[in-house]
Amino acid sequence: MRAQPAARIRRLFCFDEFEGMSDEADFSAEQSGSGTSARLPSAVGNGSGPQHSARASGTRPQEALRLTTIKKRRDFLAANNAKRAAMPGFILQVRARDGDSAAKRVGFTVTKKVGNAVIRNRMKRRLRALAREVIAAGGVAGADHILIGRAGHVERDYTLLKAELLKALTKVQK
Repeated sequence: MRAQPAARIRRLFCFDEFEGMSDEADFSAEQSGSGTSARLPSAVGNGSGPQHSARASGTRPQEALRLTTIKKRRDFLAANNAKRAAMPGFILQVRARDGDSAAKRVGFTVTKKVGNAVIRNRMKRRLRALAREVIAAGGVAGADHILIGRAGHVERDYTLLKAELLKALTKVQK
């Protein structure tokens, strides 16, 4: 004789011992608090503060120091015909751009001759740090700056690289 399905399930999972229990506790359905909405107030016309900063529109002061990264191949190829300064750790190429933009752009190239991917990435990180520090403050406004890493100089002292970049920038700006 077959047991009824509900009885068989009760026997398998021993629901009898949990019969008087409930997963839910007795909580009041009322919400406590001041009755304010949990949502953020709307940004339009609630009188919570100024909607726009007092600064006049235009260029921000840090935009003059901001570097834009060059990513297109045609920009790298155009910089090949530019002024260059060869240093022991890298080669710097600077090409003046046509146009009204005074933004400084920078590009990085490290070939497979330098080493494997780990070494190339380390070199690019060091070149990026140099560019943020030196080119942002002393680079040519409205120009493209290309830094090409050289083989064997990944572990070169950072202060030497910085001095070389300053020297290369003065050489190119003449």
